[in-house]
Amino acid sequence: MNTPERSGGRPLPIFSVFNAIAIIVGIVVGIGIFRLPPLVAQNASSAWEFLLFWIAGGIVSILGALCYAELAAANPDAGGEYHFLHRAFGPSLGFLFSWGRMTVIQTGSIALAAFILGDYASLLLDLGPYSSAIYAGITVCMLTTLNVWGTHPSKHTQNVLTGAIILLLMAVAVLSFLKDSTSAPLLASGNPTSTSGSAGMAMIFVLLTYGGWNEAAYLSAELKDVRQNMVRVLVLGLSLITVLYLLINIAYLNVLGFETLRQAETVGADLTEYLVGSGGAIFMAIIVILTASSTANATIITGARTNYALGRDFQFIGILGRWSKRNNTPTNALLVQGAIALLLVIFGAFTKESITTMVDYTAPVFWFFLMLTGIALFVFRRRYPESSRPFKVPFYPVIPALFVATTMFMLYSSLTFTGIGALFGVGILLVGVPVLIWGRSRKQT
Repeated sequence: MNTPERSGGRPLPIFSVFNAIAIIVGIVVGIGIFRLPPLVAQNASSAWEFLLFWIAGGIVSILGALCYAELAAANPDAGGEYHFLHRAFGPSLGFLFSWGRMTVIQTGSIALAAFILGDYASLLLDLGPYSSAIYAGITVCMLTTLNVWGTHPSKHTQNVLTGAIILLLMAVAVLSFLKDSTSAPLLASGNPTSTSGSAGMAMIFVLLTYGGWNEAAYLSAELKDVRQNMVRVLVLGLSLITVLYLLINIAYLNVLGFETLRQAETVGADLTEYLVGSGGAIFMAIIVILTASSTANATIITGARTNYALGRDFQFIGILGRWSKRNNTPTNALLVQGAIALLLVIFGAFTKESITTMVDYTAPVFWFFLMLTGIALFVFRRRYPESSRPFKVPFYPVIPALFVATTMFMLYSSLTFTGIGALFGVGILLVGVPVLIWGRSRKQT
């Protein structure tokens, strides 16, 4: 087994609470808030219920965050969820998780954010039939290079991007109240002509928009005073995100009205066009490009930490477990992650719906391992009852049980309502089984 010392260096605690919150907000606040609210509204019977869904999404996410705060504070490690699953269920499952994260979850998420950026950058300057893919490839290469350069430049870039996004979203919300509304009173529910869907479907879209907060676990080895600060990062970060989401959705209701929101196809562009006039499309494109860049960069930061932990613990891929002492970054893990993300960009370039394909590709694998991580909390409580726990989930076992039940529902939904991309993602995950068997047989010989 490789150790950080033998690999050239070890992760240093350089992330403050502010830095970590910037990364989490950067991952979570993505294009979803500009695309999914109409789908949530279609499954709501009134504007009040619509807003309650977004509040519920924040509460469910915070419940999960409390579970992760206990796990990360008691078991700080750059491998994050990999480290929890490795200790709770053994090295085989730990390897399979890291394999899935390296080949499906993180790389698919990076490619997804890059494609979204490419779609909107193409509105400003079209580069031809593969314009989105070209922009996506450039984004992956540039941000991977930034992270290889060092953790300091990547975290400072993240701070700037996240700060800009928060300011822009708050400005949009404030402008929506300063301008005269063209719709009915803000929270008037009216009498919807049809109420299709359900609360369950609404929460699928809401929780998808909140997804990514769990990435805080991968900063635990580099977070200052992690035993005290992890819960602050998760709870404060998610509270900020919930407030931002509520403000933006109230802005949608204030400007468009509930019934119009339910029918909107480009709700973000509709909102900004109303606020700034004919330049709304350009303004929206700039917001989305910043948001997608932020999401991609933050995902690259956290994703490479799992690859590093995988190489650290499994000798046959030990090249991934080398930590650059000079730049305080897992250089080889970043390069491999970037290469896989580029392959997914190339794959997505030849599909009709590249963004939908990337969502389908990542969802089932993501929710499966999120569920197992929630279960790991019960395993640790039972197996290591005397272990030091700087933070304990309140109302145990109710809160962890609610979190696990939610992830089970989301896993079912992601397998039921997604397309062929989901099966492809599951297939790539299962390829990790023969890879692990080969690695073990190679070690024995």
